[in-house]
Amino acid sequence: MSRGGKADLVYYITYHVDGQKKWEKVGKKSEGYTATLADQVRAERIRSIRHSEELPKKVKAPYFNDAADRYIKWAMTNKKWQGDKSRVDIHLNPALRKKKLNEITAGDLEDLKEDLSKKGLSPASVRHCLVLVRMIYNKAIAWGLYKGPNPIKGVKLPTLQNQRERFLSYEEAGELLDKLKEKSKTAHDMALLSLHCGLRFGEIANLRGHDIDLRNGIINVSDPKNQTARKAFMTEAVKEILASYKAVNGDFLFVDRKHKGKVAHITGAFFRVVRDDLKLNEGVTDPRQRVSFHTLRHTFASWLALQGESLLTIRELLGHKTLEMVKRYAHLVPDEKKKATARLEKAFNKGKERKDD
Repeated sequence: MSRGGKADLVYYITYHVDGQKKWEKVGKKSEGYTATLADQVRAERIRSIRHSEELPKKVKAPYFNDAADRYIKWAMTNKKWQGDKSRVDIHLNPALRKKKLNEITAGDLEDLKEDLSKKGLSPASVRHCLVLVRMIYNKAIAWGLYKGPNPIKGVKLPTLQNQRERFLSYEEAGELLDKLKEKSKTAHDMALLSLHCGLRFGEIANLRGHDIDLRNGIINVSDPKNQTARKAFMTEAVKEILASYKAVNGDFLFVDRKHKGKVAHITGAFFRVVRDDLKLNEGVTDPRQRVSFHTLRHTFASWLALQGESLLTIRELLGHKTLEMVKRYAHLVPDEKKKATARLEKAFNKGKERKDD
């Protein structure tokens, strides 16, 4: 098989199930697969069969589209589901709907990954589709519809290069806040919370009256993305704007007046100011360089790094679980190693002077 005019190597494995020989495509050399990895996959399949982890003969595995339909019904009352339904209808069902869950292999999913890429889907979109397959299998297992392995375990998810690089200068941030103040109080106040406290849009939208401690200047971030509560600390500007909100206890600070309840999206005023008034994205095609609401949180972290705060401090203020997630800010931190060496030399020289005296 060729890829870009060059020969490509495809790894297959074979094993027996109920006396029948089965072949399974593992993946291609160009995708990072090796003979060793194929051997590991085969060993895992054999071990699974040996320990009776495959479906009992009396249990029928559902077709993929039936499992997907059940998942979407669950998602409609538990999470944002519109994107999942579109991915199932447009990208997953055409390739998988006629197969039962126990008939779909890692090789099938690798083929799906390749086909989606050829259709022009971005690596992020392909990854979303594969992660959705994983969730459908996991829910089918949890609901007792299927008792076999999840084939997504043998698939390499696309690597994303989508970390935001663009952050605002102090001047740009000041101009943004000034313009937003003219257009929309809500957009201005939410932007200020992200710039000064590093909050995500979802965290801001979830803020209630009881999360605000004006006396101590603390915001209790009770529903962050990673489900680990943390505290954010108010600047004087943030304290001033939060004092103007009357929400108490269970009331949301930022309310969607049309649909009631908490705001679901950043107001259009934010995007109009970025696009039309300040033209911050004019001529910018790289998504990592385009200014969005999330750029404000990235700006908060970048400013901390530029003023010499440690990666540990930045991690805690952003609410990340690991230092790995904030390493992209390391190049902005002043060279502490150089400073440490200079301090060592200074201490050495002082000690030498005392000895000479």
